[in-house]
Amino acid sequence: MRSDIYRYIFNETVPVEEAEATLHLAILAAESLFGESRVRMDASYTIDESSRVCVIDGSSEVGRSICRIFTGYLIREFGADGFTVRRVAAAPAPRSRTAHASVGAAA
Repeated sequence: MRSDIYRYIFNETVPVEEAEATLHLAILAAESLFGESRVRMDASYTIDESSRVCVIDGSSEVGRSICRIFTGYLIREFGADGFTVRRVAAAPAPRSRTAHASVGAAA
C-alpha cells in the first residue's frame, strides 16, 4: 500500500518553532505555484512540539509540493542531519492545523 503521509522528526539542535516557521514559508511558496484557494483546500499538517514531529499530508499535488519545498528549506537551514523524513502509513494526529489557519496566524 502506498502512503502519502510524511513524518518529519527534528533532532535536538533544531528549534521546533523555527522549523514551523520554515514550513509556513514552504506553504507560501506553494501558494505561488497553486494559488491560495487550492492550498487552503488541499494542504494540511500537524506539529507536536513535545515529540519534535511534523506530519504533512502529501496525498495531493499541493501537499507533495509543500513536502519537497519544506525538505529543501530544512536542509539549507538546519543541515541534512537536523531531521529525518519518512513516509508513514498512519494519518495525521487529530490535533492537526490547517495550512490556511497557520499561515494566517503567522502573518
